[in-house]
Amino acid sequence: MQLRTLIVELKRLAVKQKVKLWKVVAEELEAPTRRRREVSVESISRHARANETVIVPGKVLSNGEMRQKTTVAAFKFSKSAEEKINASGKALSIQELMKANPKAQKVRILG
Repeated sequence: MQLRTLIVELKRLAVKQKVKLWKVVAEELEAPTRRRREVSVESISRHARANETVIVPGKVLSNGEMRQKTTVAAFKFSKSAEEKINASGKALSIQELMKANPKAQKVRILG
């Protein structure tokens, strides 16, 4: 139920704020579970810039280490991935990012 609610909220926000990013994230989350993105902490650390905000429409896994301060929003985090990200940056749910940055300014999709 939580996923369906999130998808509806993302689509509403996309229309209200005229931000295509939220619609793309909603479409990614509507995909079957086996097709949903899984991104490692190492991959985030390698591809994201320092002080950047990235969104993962799927799950963040704990492989690797964070090397810079990055804000990461995702549908799910493994427990150790969330700890690693919070040690140097900030781990958020997608709902928290939607409230903090409804215009999705300076946000990239990763994965």
